Amino acid sequence: MKITKHGNSLTQLTRFPNFFPMNCYFVCETDGLTVVDSTMPGAAKEILAAAHAIGLPIKRILITHSHADHVGSLDQLHAAVPDAEVLLTHRQDRILRGDQSPEPGEPSGKMRGSYMRRTTTTKQFYAPGDRIGSLLAVAAPGHTPDQVAFLDTRDSSLICGDSFQTITGIGVTGTFRIGFPWISLATWSRAVGVETARALVGLTPSRLAAGHGNVLESPVAAMTEAITVEQSNLAPTHGTQIRA
Repeated sequence: MKITKHGNSLTQLTRFPNFFPMNCYFVCETDGLTVVDSTMPGAAKEILAAAHAIGLPIKRILITHSHADHVGSLDQLHAAVPDAEVLLTHRQDRILRGDQSPEPGEPSGKMRGSYMRRTTTTKQFYAPGDRIGSLLAVAAPGHTPDQVAFLDTRDSSLICGDSFQTITGIGVTGTFRIGFPWISLATWSRAVGVETARALVGLTPSRLAAGHGNVLESPVAAMTEAITVEQSNLAPTHGTQIRA
């Protein structure tokens, strides 16, 4: 697992960096580490080893969304650090338990990608707009209906899940890229994804930490250009309606 430090508080952990890069993150708090995502099954020992190398305990575990490449090691990690808080939204908890029924008013797009039932549950729910330590939770649907991004209020680092990807250039979640098409193929609603991307740009992040690809410094201009590209892909032509 490749370990890369960004700024004073963010550490990127990357599995299979030369094949199918999957990121999870440590956010350093005064009491220890917050883990965001856990990649595919089998990563728990590597995540624990990275925390040991840093010399701080894992105090809480968050996920951006419930795709298997983000929650695959959740159960194993929680079993290894049972005293760490696992915090979820109600929607994330429901999907992790196998309930994919839509919320009222949501687009009817199919939930694409790989989902895994997890046995880890929580009694500690949060909602977008809540603070979790230094992190502000921000609703970020589009790639999945339950996705949440996290903005570090100390330095404006943004952990965005799969709202953007930064492999073969930056792209919004629904943008198809030949070099790494998996994000777009697993996207639930491209139209909602563009709305979320615009909202995340409005946070003026200092760095962008995506689920797949390198962390980008000063990313706002690149994020804005990526939105322009995806919006042109979605633009109706000859009377065709935009579809999620």
